Amino acid sequence: MSFSPSITGLSGPMATFAEALGTSREGAFAQLGGVFMTRLPAAPLSDPYVVGFAADTAALLGLDPEIVRDPAFAEFFSGNTTRDWPAEAMPYASVYSGHQFGVWAGQLGDGRALGLGEVEHDGKRYELQLKGAGRTPYSRMGDGRAVLRSSIREYLCSEAMHHLGIPTTRALCVIGSDQPVRREEMETAAVVTRVAPSFVRFGHFEHFYANDRVDALQSLADHVIERFYPQCKEADDPYLALLNEAVLSTADLLAQWQAVGFCHGVMNTDNMSILGLTIDYGPFGFLDGFDAGYICNHSDSQGRYAYRMQPQIAYWNLFCLAQGLLPLLGQQHDESVRGEEAVKDAQRILEGFKDRFAPALERRMRAKLGLQTERPGDDVLANRLFDVMQANRADFTLTFRNLARVSKHDASGDAPVRDLFLDRPAFDSWVNDYRARLSEETLDDAERAIAMNRVNPKFILRNHLAETAIRRAREKDFSEVERLAEVLRRPFDDQPEHEAYAALPPDWASSLEVSCSS
Repeated sequence: MSFSPSITGLSGPMATFAEALGTSREGAFAQLGGVFMTRLPAAPLSDPYVVGFAADTAALLGLDPEIVRDPAFAEFFSGNTTRDWPAEAMPYASVYSGHQFGVWAGQLGDGRALGLGEVEHDGKRYELQLKGAGRTPYSRMGDGRAVLRSSIREYLCSEAMHHLGIPTTRALCVIGSDQPVRREEMETAAVVTRVAPSFVRFGHFEHFYANDRVDALQSLADHVIERFYPQCKEADDPYLALLNEAVLSTADLLAQWQAVGFCHGVMNTDNMSILGLTIDYGPFGFLDGFDAGYICNHSDSQGRYAYRMQPQIAYWNLFCLAQGLLPLLGQQHDESVRGEEAVKDAQRILEGFKDRFAPALERRMRAKLGLQTERPGDDVLANRLFDVMQANRADFTLTFRNLARVSKHDASGDAPVRDLFLDRPAFDSWVNDYRARLSEETLDDAERAIAMNRVNPKFILRNHLAETAIRRAREKDFSEVERLAEVLRRPFDDQPEHEAYAALPPDWASSLEVSCSS
């Protein structure tokens, strides 16, 4: 079945897009039924305007970049037109539960996000979601709004992570408004349009397990398998195979986070994607001066989600997912031993996280160090570098980027990276061992530098860069949002004209704090 939403004021490409979005597609999450979601329109947003627009994300959806110039664009992606949508096309907020900071929080859900539906383009399907579109039945005590600050941060980081090659939800646009929203202080409202193959989280499975809804749990698992992991259907235990896919994709994701110095900040189980995507950008941060205990979330008083803790927390979260799937596991076993065998099977699969994560991170570290071969002691060499970086709070991104200048022959190229360390003798001791290791590689210095610069970004979304863009946007100058987004689309390129975006953070950046309200 398909239908065309009767949306006042839409014509041309916007009307065509709305019709495509409103098409009911077999197997879409929105077709799972009322137990999974509540349908409702977005709350009105007064006088919306475009703050940021990602043309390459638009291309994923088959949208011409010129569509952003349509006066109806901001109205549509603010959610304002949804009031006129037919009941069967109405946006939806999904229900889920989860563990927050290690504590069972019970029912949660999309408290400020609404799914618009699904678009198919070039054989791929993408769900669209408005974050900040108003209260839903799952908002608890919240107002359901996002603010300009948090929306710009999510928009920029979603796209930055994609161009770093890290699996992530995408961001199509940020729509702003002068409508006031109170947080720690009065701010203005905004809506960011998120794009992903799926927004299903670990917490969705936990919810139906906790509520003893095995029927819904199975429908959800079947949906994920059918759409994203069809190979699981051939396994002896398809649901155990699904768990294994989640384990592997999560391990790979965490290796990528750690290798680029990304800290999520709030790795609750309801913020973990079943597809291994980075999802729910809030109090995130990239490492500046290296500190393995770095806590990017000011609300995380216990340091549960510190940089060095992220792999362990991901592993813990996978145990929660496994528990949620337990009622479906072990159907190939005799009924008398099914429960016991299902637990054993799940534990075995969960151990695969360690087997996957450690080698994946080691491979990335060798690449970051420019080592094409694997030799005994490489892990020791990398860990010694981190020890020296930790003692000197050497900048994570600049250290690895400038290591590409080190020569295997002499110290002629050491200065750019050496100058990041206050304890020069400690660095010299390490770099001499590094140079000896490089002498065992066949690539010459120039070839190795090219390879290293393909994996060590020059540009990341540092907090002070985002803050500068936010401050200008509050004055209705959105040029810095787009300028920064453009720089971050080419993080591995030298871009000498944008050298300032790769510099060490200014002194004032040390006072910046982000929290769960960010």
